[in-house]
This record gives sequence, C-alpha cells and structure tokens, in this order.
Amino acid sequence: MKPVTFVMEGGPVNKPLLSVGALVIVTMAWGSTFFIIKDAISIVDPADFLAARFTIAAILLVAVSWRRLLRLTWQQWGTGLGLGAIYGVGQVVQTIGLRHTDASVSGFITGTYVVITPLLLWVIFRRRVASRTWLSVGLAVAGLAVLSITGMSGGGVGELLTLLGAALYALHIVFLDRSAGRMDALSLTAVQLIGVAATCTAIALPGSTGTLPDMSAWGAILYTAVIAGALTMLLQTWAQGHLSPTKVAVVMTLEPVFATAFAVALGGETLTGRLLAGGALILAATVIGVLTGDAAHPPHVTDDPDDHRSPLGNESPETAHAAPTN
Repeated sequence: MKPVTFVMEGGPVNKPLLSVGALVIVTMAWGSTFFIIKDAISIVDPADFLAARFTIAAILLVAVSWRRLLRLTWQQWGTGLGLGAIYGVGQVVQTIGLRHTDASVSGFITGTYVVITPLLLWVIFRRRVASRTWLSVGLAVAGLAVLSITGMSGGGVGELLTLLGAALYALHIVFLDRSAGRMDALSLTAVQLIGVAATCTAIALPGSTGTLPDMSAWGAILYTAVIAGALTMLLQTWAQGHLSPTKVAVVMTLEPVFATAFAVALGGETLTGRLLAGGALILAATVIGVLTGDAAHPPHVTDDPDDHRSPLGNESPETAHAAPTN
C-alpha cells in the first residue's frame, strides 16, 4: 500500500517523508544541546534546570493554543498530562545520570531506546515488527556503540539512571503513537509540556532553595526551552501521527551524529575514523528504517478534521484531501 498523500495548494505532500524531515530537525536541535546542558547542570541542580526549562516551554505553547485547550475533553487532558509525566521523569533521571557517568557512555545508553521501543510494542500491544526494521535497529545500535563507547565503568548509578531514562523515552514514543493522530498536534504538545513542567517542578521542589537559577545558566535554559523544548515537542508530536514508533526511534538515532558534528564544529573535538564509521552506520540504519514499509501501522484515519492539519494545526480541512491509495 502506498503512503497516504494530501493534496494542498502547490501539489501533493508526502506526509511520512515530511515527518522524517521534522524528526531530523528535532534530532539536530537535541544534538546541539548536549554540551550546553552539561555545562549548565554543573552550576544549577538538574531538576531546577528542567523545571525552569519546561515551565517556559509550556507557557509559550499555552499562550498560542489556549482557545484549543478550552475545547479539550477531560480524557484528552489526562492523556496529554500522562504523556508529559512519562517524558518529564525520563528527562530528570537522564539528566541526573549525566552527572554520574561519562558523556560517551550516557550517549550510548540513552540511544538504546531504539531497541527498547520495538520490544515495548511487542510486549504491550503485540505489534509485529518487520525484519528489515530489526536490521535498521541493529545497525543503529552498532553505530551508537562505535560513536560512544570508550570504556564503561559498569553498573554505576549513572548508568542505571540513564538506562531508566531511555526506557521512559521509549515508553513515551509508544504511547504517543496512540494519541498523536487523534488530537491536533498543537493542543497535545501544550498539554504534554504542562505535564512535563509539573513533573519536573514536583521533583525539584523538595530540595529547591526557592531562588532563581544562576544568570549564567539562563542562556541554556531559554535555548532548550524554546528550540529544544516547545519546538521539538511540537514537531515530534505531529510527526508521530504519520510514522510508526519504531521508525521514529530509528530516525532519532541521528541525535548523536549531530551531537558529534556540533562537538567537532564548536567544541574543538577532532573528526576521527571512529566518528565517521559510527555516523555512517546510523545513517544507513535511518535510510533502511525510513524505506521499510510498516503494514502494522496504517496512517491514523478518524473523522476529526484535525488529523489533516499542518504541524500547527491551523490548516482548514477543505484544503487537505486524501489521495486514493492502491
């Protein structure tokens, strides 16, 4: 079966391909934040940093979507807040883990959500995963290992917390798949960010001093709130309405590739054969994952006109018509 395309002004748009492009932007933004966050949490408590970051992100999205939020049902609010709580706890444990383990080890362990995602799909929903998808997962893991592993201390608290964070990210991807095509992306993103902010704030409060973060951390907070918070969550939420969770996880393994590129360009690191080999494996995994058909994950089709909206959810249903499929 061919992918669903939509006829809009200027011709047909391939939504799955556009979704892959959106996720590439997401991974690029996330890859740019690693060294920024590493420096910031050396002067600010990780939970305080995340509480400030996601509170700002939530306020931004609520400001542009409050009319839509008033129309949501209690069930939709519960779904979004639950997704936000999962993502928020994942952010907290991963960021705390980063304080207690090497950056290279943290990057590899976080990337294991590409393996955990299809396992959760099979365990929770008994969804069949295509053999070529497993091939792409294997290549992505190999690439992550080549890029990241320089020696692991083994079994420390940092490694365990980071692994828990990876599992929670995978769980968020899996359950977001159940909702992304049934609510408009802007509303769902805003509610998720409220949930993330509330979760991070609740975790931060017991040990908080009640003072604002150090001024030197505000650049990192604002960048990660606007670009790597509100924008990336919106793009991921919209993209998951058109791609399977496993394919989303595979594309997101581009994050360490971009992290490496930023480290070489801005951090003074040297481009080595190991970095080139790891990046090549991940790019190959992404191409295979994108080209692999997923019969078990047909496009979401409902009577809700929001299912055919643009990433901001403001496209009128009259301007998008599903093309026939074979």
